[in-house]
Amino acid sequence: MRFNRNLTNENKALRSLRAAATACLVTLAAPVVPAFAQAGPATAQSGGAGPTTGPTTGATTGPTYADLAILAESSDLVIRAEIRDQITVKPERAPGLKPGFARLYVEGATRSLLAGQSGVRESLAWLVDVPLDPGGKVPKLKNREVLLFADAVPGRPGTIVLVDEAAQLAWTPALDARVRGVLTELLAADAPSKVTGIADALSVRGNLAGESETQIFLETSGDMPVSISVLRRPGQDPVWGVSWGEIIDSSARPPEPGTLRWYRLACALPSELPSSANLARDPDARALAETDYALVMSRLGECARTITAEE
Repeated sequence: MRFNRNLTNENKALRSLRAAATACLVTLAAPVVPAFAQAGPATAQSGGAGPTTGPTTGATTGPTYADLAILAESSDLVIRAEIRDQITVKPERAPGLKPGFARLYVEGATRSLLAGQSGVRESLAWLVDVPLDPGGKVPKLKNREVLLFADAVPGRPGTIVLVDEAAQLAWTPALDARVRGVLTELLAADAPSKVTGIADALSVRGNLAGESETQIFLETSGDMPVSISVLRRPGQDPVWGVSWGEIIDSSARPPEPGTLRWYRLACALPSELPSSANLARDPDARALAETDYALVMSRLGECARTITAEE
């Protein structure tokens, strides 16, 4: 995904945007670098309400589980806030602004802190790019509630920088509940480590025709070993599962879709088994390992995203 942390310098100048109580007069005290915080589609909820249009966008497609996991994992702070005021930054002071968008300096009030190792002030300020309405005007966001995925700006209490172009979402109770669920998984003591690649894979034929077992060992960013097993028995559908730990569990099952363990695999594994990871030398065994890996990827399904960019 695309990060925009080089906008910290711009955020350090946010307080200057409120100079001298002049009505909607915006003056940036530091050079502006490319735009970063495009308002993302807001509120489609899986398994319940259909797509809805969020107040900070004109889109009707909401975030997927993968979107929320990416944003939550990238953020030091997840904040529910109410927008109190907005000032449009002049286009000449907003280089990198996309056509059809406006860059806003936003002031808001903290409603709740969903995640963060330190508290946040009641008053907040940040920058965000939002799409213009169908009439080409800047949308009025005052009194709207939003969910922000952000980092604090060192030395600037109350000033935050959004971590991604999609890091401002229209708040709804359903979205709030979904994000809290993702955060709970991320913070759990047994939270799965990030999968960074495939260490090796090996397929072994059994004594009976059509019998085989494939073991795929994954590389992770932590100390947790992760392995995938695919078992084939004569006259039965192949069975696969994931072992999260040292012991390879013969009764391991696939991860449930829309969970952190599913996300760790579906959104990190390569689409095909790397040839260098295939330890088998026999062509048939190598082909079986590739087939079993393809089976796993098919069963995992697509790592769908609607608001965050592919890495």
